[in-house]
Amino acid sequence: MLKLDTHPSGHHFLNIPGPSPVPPRILRAISFQVIDHRGPEFQALALKVLEDVKKVFKTKQPVIIYAASGTGSWESALVNILNPGDKILGYETGQFAHLWMVLAKKLGLNAEIISKPGDAAWRWGVDANLIEERLKQDTKHEIKAVCVVHNETATGITSNIPAVRKAIDNAKHPALLLVDTVSGLGSADYRHDEWGVDVTIAGSQKGLMLPPGLGFNAISQKAIEASKKATIPRAYWDWADIMEFNKQGFWPTTPNTNLLYGLHEALDMMMTEGLDNIFARHQRLGEACRRAVAAWGLENQCLDASAYSPVNTAILAPEGMDSDALRKHILERFNMALGTGLGRVKGRVFRIGHLGDCNDLTLMAALSGVEMGLQTMGYKPKASGVVAAQDFLKSAGNKIEREAESPVVV
Repeated sequence: MLKLDTHPSGHHFLNIPGPSPVPPRILRAISFQVIDHRGPEFQALALKVLEDVKKVFKTKQPVIIYAASGTGSWESALVNILNPGDKILGYETGQFAHLWMVLAKKLGLNAEIISKPGDAAWRWGVDANLIEERLKQDTKHEIKAVCVVHNETATGITSNIPAVRKAIDNAKHPALLLVDTVSGLGSADYRHDEWGVDVTIAGSQKGLMLPPGLGFNAISQKAIEASKKATIPRAYWDWADIMEFNKQGFWPTTPNTNLLYGLHEALDMMMTEGLDNIFARHQRLGEACRRAVAAWGLENQCLDASAYSPVNTAILAPEGMDSDALRKHILERFNMALGTGLGRVKGRVFRIGHLGDCNDLTLMAALSGVEMGLQTMGYKPKASGVVAAQDFLKSAGNKIEREAESPVVV
């Protein structure tokens, strides 16, 4: 059993859906000495980071960076564009979509939540038809924003954001589109401008491979115009102040200097690999993980094949087995951390993260730990998930390598 006063030998395997493991190169960058955040050296760093981060969001519009978590980025998105009592429409695909609407209600907003009925709500991606239907009913245009989660780590679901944009347009509704891609950014394809997103919410600790501590809002011109009329009180979160300071490479408050060092390094790593190559790598690892799950005879929490996440896989524990007991056993026996079940799937689901700084062998280590954990907890897999994943990765590897020979210029 792991104890705080002992040092277990070997490497700790962090396979939760974020925070993801931080590459040594980024850790070294974060360890640089703090510099004057009002000086010319920091100014040069900030101007470069503020421009380069747009490439990951695939936008030419401003990207606001806060010293904050993803939750802070949720709040900043809402308070900058809305008025007290405004109605917003949220679509629930899992715990984080749910919590976003809980936060909205605490801010005094009228948050309406729609989803598929019952347990199906947490097993399928966003149904854009339901959004379109609801917006068509809103003939007075009382709904001011539609809020959806791009990649829901609680359930391993990646939803179709262009379909949501199309639904809003088909309904001829003026609502702003807000998208949480806290876990998707940098691991799953995301296109802020092309998809017509008004506010994109993200965080540093997932696909960007950083520790927690940076929050992001990528904002459209429509969102900026809405912010000029919004009356929810805001100070720290105010886009206008930050954008004005950012023009010169500074912030109105103290920025997270050392995480910006790390972000600079992460962006360089990502542009070198190429975003399309990164997305292909995550798709390959996600498919390998799902093949392992099927071989074990277990069930994916996500039933929507079109919405399988390349970021993480949520797995229903064997019947009669508590998923947290399984996670505890694997941590103590094999020094590997897996994601817990959240909200309505707590105790029923465990989650394997395959995002950020990961490759074939890091996934294989995770699958080996899960397979041994299941066996030593008394479950007999139908077949070896490790072998199933190996077979897939061996057959898929050459194709991916050929695609990666010509890095994508972003």
